[in-house]
Amino acid sequence: MGRVSTRTAPRGGQPELATVLRTGPFHLALRTALAARGLALHRVQQHLAQRGVHVGVTSLSYWQQGRRRPERAESLRAVRALEEVLGLPADSLTRLLGPRRGPLAEPPPTVTTRPYRDLISPGDAVDELLAELPGPRDTGLHTLTHIERIRVGADRQLLRRDSQHAVRAHRDGIDRYLAIYQGDPGCDVSRVLVRAEENCRPGRIARDQASRLVIAELLLDRRLRTGETHLLGYGFDDAPAPGPSGEFVRGFNSGTGQYVLQVTFHPAALPVRCHRFASSTPGAEPYEREELTLDGQHGVLLVAAGLAPCLLGIRWDWA
Repeated sequence: MGRVSTRTAPRGGQPELATVLRTGPFHLALRTALAARGLALHRVQQHLAQRGVHVGVTSLSYWQQGRRRPERAESLRAVRALEEVLGLPADSLTRLLGPRRGPLAEPPPTVTTRPYRDLISPGDAVDELLAELPGPRDTGLHTLTHIERIRVGADRQLLRRDSQHAVRAHRDGIDRYLAIYQGDPGCDVSRVLVRAEENCRPGRIARDQASRLVIAELLLDRRLRTGETHLLGYGFDDAPAPGPSGEFVRGFNSGTGQYVLQVTFHPAALPVRCHRFASSTPGAEPYEREELTLDGQHGVLLVAAGLAPCLLGIRWDWA
């Protein structure tokens, strides 16, 4: 079967397929791909059956509506077959479902919440800095969507991190968020600038030079009740470190809806290769690894959804 172009023009109000395959979410990408291919769900079911994959029309409908997500092994096999049926690049749909566990890899712990010290090294330094910011360590917020943009400069050093963060309160009285940043080796944390830019203002800031850690208290502009949502924008401007940067990692200590990470490189300093990865703890062997390709704007993109507690990030090599 010939592959259709992933740059199909929008039809019936659908977004461009190439764009939504990069950004997700999964259900929108699937729905857009189905519209671009022009196949009814019963025909898709038949094509899957010819490949030995059996999935109901109702399940396909629920997947494209976002009412259910493919999670079982057979369902994930069906998604991979869908990529072939719809003429899409391999893994273009499956990667939107978030980190996948390799068959021989160690899976992440099956817990819903983990302490920050489990995701940042050294853990003792995290505890000491948190002690300088009295209040519940669980800030009572669940991430709905988090979009992070990282800029790497011409000197190959990480210059700027910007976050757009949509959260929901899971208890009453929530009025702050703790943002944690760890610089590259040699970073002078006293020169790291914290920016509170949208629907929040800076509170207390704790720094530890030895561990290169900065923890910033961001005060929300209103007190949230259980179930209320809030969007905050904030960022960090890093101080130059002695050597080049080689990765950006985000730790998730509780479940997360969707996470998007974009790393953009200066055109005068482009890496030779990039890959996304996920692991359970700092220094642990990744249980997911996938090569990434630079786009026309000298950047790479990671999209993940339905995350359990883990470490997720992008690494790059200069030679």
